[in-house]
Amino acid sequence: EYIIRVQRGISVENSWQIVRRYSDFDLLNNSLQIAGLSLPLPPKKLIGNMDREFIAERQKGLQNYLNVITTNHILSNCELVKKFLDPNNYSANYTEIALQQVSMFFRSEPKWEVVEPLKDIGWRIRKKYFLMKIKNQPKERLVLSWADLGPDKYLSDKDFQCLIKLLPSCLHPYIYRVTFATANESSALLIRMFNEKGTLKDLIYKAKPKDPFLKKYCNPKKIQGLELQQIKTYGRQILEVLKFLHDKGFPYGHLHASNVMLDGDTCRLLDLENSLLGLPSFYRSYFSQFRKINTLESVDVHCFGHLLYEMTYGRPPDSVPVDSFPPAPSMAVVAVLESTLSCEACKNGMPTISRLLQMPLFSDVLLTTSEKPQFKIPTKLKEALRIAKECIEKRLIEEQKQIHQHRRLTRAQSHHGSEEERKKKILARKKSKRSALENSEEHSAKYSNSNNSAGSGASSPLTSPSSPTPPSTSVEHAPF
Repeated sequence: EYIIRVQRGISVENSWQIVRRYSDFDLLNNSLQIAGLSLPLPPKKLIGNMDREFIAERQKGLQNYLNVITTNHILSNCELVKKFLDPNNYSANYTEIALQQVSMFFRSEPKWEVVEPLKDIGWRIRKKYFLMKIKNQPKERLVLSWADLGPDKYLSDKDFQCLIKLLPSCLHPYIYRVTFATANESSALLIRMFNEKGTLKDLIYKAKPKDPFLKKYCNPKKIQGLELQQIKTYGRQILEVLKFLHDKGFPYGHLHASNVMLDGDTCRLLDLENSLLGLPSFYRSYFSQFRKINTLESVDVHCFGHLLYEMTYGRPPDSVPVDSFPPAPSMAVVAVLESTLSCEACKNGMPTISRLLQMPLFSDVLLTTSEKPQFKIPTKLKEALRIAKECIEKRLIEEQKQIHQHRRLTRAQSHHGSEEERKKKILARKKSKRSALENSEEHSAKYSNSNNSAGSGASSPLTSPSSPTPPSTSVEHAPF
């Protein structure tokens, strides 16, 4: 049995221990094979698997395995890993909970019918999808999404339900239309048309929309970015709709390639309900590291940088900030990437959406659409949205502050530790020289004595080597 110490975030108080056998790791690894990645699980061993040296070696291997999983953005967010490392908080069957909520909804809305659950097509654990049809239009397919509340839900229940029910009235050429929306005090349920072609991420990764998220995006068989004209057009469309939402005072904060539906050559934004539900952003673990990315507009701009990188190179960046960018179809693309993902941008702050629209990559794109945007939000609800937006930003700023303070403390401790080590080494060297000198003098005295008294000898006590410390079976802290 191996003890795993797990910590969520920077607070030591938010940590716990779990006990896992090698067979548990093996089971997790088999479940993660759908991702198509080669994960470094130490191999099985039938004979000699209780040897001390073998256990110590396997412990290192299991630690490395956990490090690889928890530093992979997609794997660390998946339900399998969450349940493995935090069984107390992720023991519920969310598909069952979603089905119960959907069944209650169908009692009052009998015209809808579930065709099949769309298992694991998204990355969120508490958001579930079902393929639907209307009883009198059996050939038409729709998608129902159900999600419960997140940590940033600051709207009152009444305002929350009113705003969710307002979403079908939102008309914009670059927003994917909501067919039906309803909510109760704990969750929301929305229905949209099913799109066979899928999202922008499906286009980039050449994936099938109905496949599980891990299978679609963890290990693409062919990495290839989009054409320059596609990058320019899609980028401009996405920026236009972000500007529209911010001008309306409607917070978004959930931009990523899976939240952009492709309809021919037109990008349409998905999941406007996420900010109302208070759900965390896909890229939160990135922008929470940078104190200058502290408004929902700057969050959207930073997330746009991630999206643009994926459109350009066919894969996400290895790490953020990005030190240097690979060759791109145009230097105009690199200019936008540098303004959103570089060390300087993350340190000094993001440009505005309006500034991005003026940059050479997007300023010459001609958009042809006759559809006039419509989204009327009553004044009372606009005020509720403004207050909720301020609360979301305040929580983000507080989290960034704590991370910053933790980093400073860690650096100070590391520096103090290295100073202490330096002093210890100097003292050890001095002690070593002193003992060498004393030994030399003692040896001279003994030599002198032995010459003076024949037959007498001096014996030194036997020194036994210290017992080897048994290897600890605690797999050290896995970042989570």
